[in-house]
Amino acid sequence: MRHQLEGSGASRGMALGRARLEQPSRFLVDETPLEQSEVAGELQRLDNALASARHELRGLRDKLAGPLAREVAEFIDAHSLILQDPEFVNGLHELIETGRYHASAALKLQRDSLVAVFEAMDDPYLRSRREDIEHVIGRVQGALSRESSVEERKLASRVGEILVSDTVAPAELVPLAEHGVLGFILTSGSALSHSAILARSLRLPMVVNSHAALSHLQDGDLILIDGDSGKVIVHPTAQDIAGYRHWQREVAQQDERRARLRGVETRTVDGAEIRLFANAELAADVAQARTNGAAGIGLYRTEFLYLQRNQVPGEEEQFQAYRDLVLGMGGLPVTIRTLDLGADKADSAGIVLDEEPNPALGVRGVRLSLRKPQLMQTQLRAILRTSCYGPVRILVPMISAVEEISTIRRMILECARELRTQGYEIADSFELGAMIEVPAAAIALPSMIRKLDFVAIGTNDLVQYTLAVDRNNSELDTLYDPLHPAVLRLLSQIIAVCARANRPVTLCGEIAGDTRFTRLLIAMGLTDLSMHPALLLEVRELVNTLDRSALRKHAPALLRATDRASVRRVLARLEDAP
Repeated sequence: MRHQLEGSGASRGMALGRARLEQPSRFLVDETPLEQSEVAGELQRLDNALASARHELRGLRDKLAGPLAREVAEFIDAHSLILQDPEFVNGLHELIETGRYHASAALKLQRDSLVAVFEAMDDPYLRSRREDIEHVIGRVQGALSRESSVEERKLASRVGEILVSDTVAPAELVPLAEHGVLGFILTSGSALSHSAILARSLRLPMVVNSHAALSHLQDGDLILIDGDSGKVIVHPTAQDIAGYRHWQREVAQQDERRARLRGVETRTVDGAEIRLFANAELAADVAQARTNGAAGIGLYRTEFLYLQRNQVPGEEEQFQAYRDLVLGMGGLPVTIRTLDLGADKADSAGIVLDEEPNPALGVRGVRLSLRKPQLMQTQLRAILRTSCYGPVRILVPMISAVEEISTIRRMILECARELRTQGYEIADSFELGAMIEVPAAAIALPSMIRKLDFVAIGTNDLVQYTLAVDRNNSELDTLYDPLHPAVLRLLSQIIAVCARANRPVTLCGEIAGDTRFTRLLIAMGLTDLSMHPALLLEVRELVNTLDRSALRKHAPALLRATDRASVRRVLARLEDAP
């Protein structure tokens, strides 16, 4: 019989498929004690399962390609390190040898012990890393079960299925999509988690916080999920399926229509130009940005050169990557953000500090670069050498004080002098910008602006720091809200300061590519947005139907709003604006 489950939409779109449940309880845990004669064989079973899990992860990593490869590889490598940790492996061996536990029971005990340690930590980010333990233990348990379970082997195909689970690791998303998974229903999670962001890039619908999903669904149930509304329909009727087929036809027509916008200007009906830039980090991103008619690269993330490697990239390697980027954009402006490691982006080369008590508020972004000036100088030299191939701007993350800007400016001038002395051809002048993602920088911007050539707004972190809400914490999902009146007022202040100083300002966070926010951003005075290149055509299509002058009239009402409900009432009026 048809019934409906509720959740929160995390990745838009719809999918119709058969439920495939993944949960810890699917693994049989044998809690009977081992006989002494069985210990050696059980140790071998465990070692075989660990080896199988490591082999699976290596296979996943080898298959990675395209714009998501670096981000997904980060999580695969984190899980591989856990599987290779002597403390982890020796602890399991001891439970089997001394405690006489079967391998499955030893894994469960190890999981419970490690999860308890993570949950006791004060730092919310570190607490969230318990998911890595869950995924690793689940993978090893799966390898043990596959030894004798035909059903486990069938799970691997997952063709035409919708995965239902507590969580899903970012590292699993690409291979799951390649094996035909059509969407995801999670009992926990956040719309701003790494997994949700990757799902949106892959255009796979995802519903999170559907708490009843695992207890109310059975393997093989026909389900229809809606990643926009967060609804899950179990045993959909013919009418439900007809609605889904209608949605499919609309999407196909939409894609065909948007493809014709690739060479079209982004301009409102009253003639205002809205420049749509692309966020990028890999060659595939750059190619898609050019194909979809980006105005340039508004945010080029350089971290991918540093992550998942044991050595810091040298000047020549960085120069070649930045040169290819600039040449790939064919003369369009490119904004290169300096290294933004720290917080949830760790490296293997020992750049990031270990065991910070609160990494999100620690040595990250520009703070890390200034702590390691040789690292910053090498990167700046590589960027400056690229400037003779096309227009390049330098963007510095996590700025919170004017002194940081002055120090970076001096470093740029010193590097430029050295390069010219050494015979390199570089541009005559350089544009320096700050990523405004710390409330202190937003508040102090009037005194900073004269030292900057441009500004970029990083709303993902700005919202997080303004509201003191971890954006990856599903328990605080309803509190993390870009529509909070305090966030809107900060945005308005940033835009106004830049307008008075005649400095360009670009918004680079997730909301830039979300058409639910486009009217709001234009109403507040933004004309430059930077987003994932796959979203450019969708945003352009909407912008070309809007009247900027009409939207701007609603800005005072947005800033007068005292709560999120009143903000949403103004947004409803924006929907009706011409």
